[in-house]
Amino acid sequence: MVKKDEVVIGSKEERVLIEKTKKISIKEASAYSFMDGFGLRYVTPYALATGASNTQIALLSSVPGLVGSLSQLFTFRAMKKWPRKNIIRWSVFLQALMWIFMIAAGIPFFLWGMKTSFSSNAIVVIYILLILAGAFAGPAWSSLMRDLVSKNRGEYFGLRNRIAGTVALVCMFVAGFLLDYFKKTHVFLGFAVLFFVAFVGRFISSYLFTKHYDPKFTPDDKKYFTIFDFIKKMRYNNFGRFVLYFSTFSLAVAVASPFFSVFYLKNLGFSYTQYMITAIANSVSAIIFMPLWGKFADRYGNLKVMKINGFLIPFLPLFYLPIIFIHTSFWILFVVLLVEIYSGFIWAGFNLAAGNFIYDAVSRERLSICTSYFNILNAFGSLFGALLGGYLASQNFQFFGLTGLLFVFLIGGIARFAVHFIFFDGIEEVREVRGFSVRRHLKERTIRLYLETKRLFRSALRSVSMNKFFDAMVSESEHLYSSNPNNLLNNN
Repeated sequence: MVKKDEVVIGSKEERVLIEKTKKISIKEASAYSFMDGFGLRYVTPYALATGASNTQIALLSSVPGLVGSLSQLFTFRAMKKWPRKNIIRWSVFLQALMWIFMIAAGIPFFLWGMKTSFSSNAIVVIYILLILAGAFAGPAWSSLMRDLVSKNRGEYFGLRNRIAGTVALVCMFVAGFLLDYFKKTHVFLGFAVLFFVAFVGRFISSYLFTKHYDPKFTPDDKKYFTIFDFIKKMRYNNFGRFVLYFSTFSLAVAVASPFFSVFYLKNLGFSYTQYMITAIANSVSAIIFMPLWGKFADRYGNLKVMKINGFLIPFLPLFYLPIIFIHTSFWILFVVLLVEIYSGFIWAGFNLAAGNFIYDAVSRERLSICTSYFNILNAFGSLFGALLGGYLASQNFQFFGLTGLLFVFLIGGIARFAVHFIFFDGIEEVREVRGFSVRRHLKERTIRLYLETKRLFRSALRSVSMNKFFDAMVSESEHLYSSNPNNLLNNN
C-alpha cells in the first residue's frame, strides 16, 4: 500500500486513491446501514418496551445529539495530533461497542424483573454515549469527505445515500419481522439479536475506515474562532444566517418529531411489523427521490431545494390530525403510509441540500470547526424543541377536539411554518447555478418528453416499415413457392 506521505498532491496516483476511497465510502455507508436498520431505528421501541415515559422519549431524541455535538469542540484539537481517518476509526469502534452495553441495559427489566425506570434511564445514558462516540468523528469525516468529493457532490452523495438507504431498508424489513416473531416468546431476545447485528455492522465500518485515503491536512490555528465569536457574528454572514435558520427550524421540527413513534406504537397500537412498514415506506421514498434531488441541487442550487422542501415540511405533522375521524385500522395504516412516503420525499431533498450547502459555503480549513458549531446549535434547537413537545404532551391541552400528541403535532406544524418564513430569506446561494422557475422547468421537461416521444415514435415507425417489408418478401416467396413447387429445384 502506498503511504500518504509518498503521494504527490494532485497526481494521477492520488486521483486513483481518491476514487478507490469514494467506492470504499459507499461500502462503509452500507455497513453503517446495518446499525441504522437493526439498531438506531429500534432504540425508541426498545425504550418503550421498558416502560419509558414521554419525557424520557423526548430526552432520548434530543440530549444525545446535544452531548455529541458538544464533544465536537474537541475534535478540532484532536485533528492537530492525529490523522482524520484514525479519529474516525476509533470513534466508530467505540460506537460499535456501545451496542453491547445497550443489550445489557435491558437485562434488569426483562430478566431480573426490575419494573422500575432503571432500564429506561440506562438506555438513555448508553444512547448518549453511543451518539457521542459517533458525533466526535463528525467534523473529521466532513473534512475528509470534502477533500475527496470536490465535484458533483449532489450526485455522489445522492448515490451513496441511495445505496445505503436500500441496505437499511432490507435491514428494517428483517428486523421488524424478527421483533414480531420474538414478541410472542421473549421480546428481549429479539432486541438483543437486532442490536448485536448493529454492533457487527458498525464494527465493519470501523475496519473500512482503515482503508480510506486521507489527504494531508494541517489545521490552521489562524482559522480558529470560538463558538461565542461565531454566535456574535452569525447574523452578519451568510453561513451564520444558514445556521440560525437550520437550528431554529430544528427546534420547530423537534416539537413533534420525537413522538411519531410513540403515536404509532401506543396511540394507534401498531405492531412492530406495521411500525417497520411505515419506516420502510419512508426509506423507499427517500431512496427513489434522493438522486433526483441531488441532480436538481447540482443544477439549480442547494438553496432552491431547501426552500421548496422547507415550505413542504410543516405540513407533515398536520397530516396526522384527520386520523381522529378514521376508525378503521386499514385506513389508518394507509394514511400513515402516505404521510411517510411524503416525508421521505421532502426530507431526502432537504437534508441532502443542507449538507452539501455546508461544503459549498465553508472553506476547507474552517470546515471542521464550522461543522462543530453548526451541530451544536442544531442540537440545542432539537433539545429545546423536544422538551417543549414533551411538556405539551404531558399536559391536558385541548384545541377543537385535539388533545395529547395531536395537539403537539398542531403546534409543531405551526412552528415550522413560522420559522421557515421568518428566517429563510436572508440566506444566499454561494455558487453559480442556473436560475429556476417552475414555468421554465416544466417547459424544458415538456420539450424533453416531446423529443423523446418523437424519437421513440420514429424508431417504432422504422421498425414497423422494416417489418412490413420483410412480411411482404416472405408473403411473395410463399406465393411463388406454393404456386409452383418446382421453383425450389429450379432455383439453381
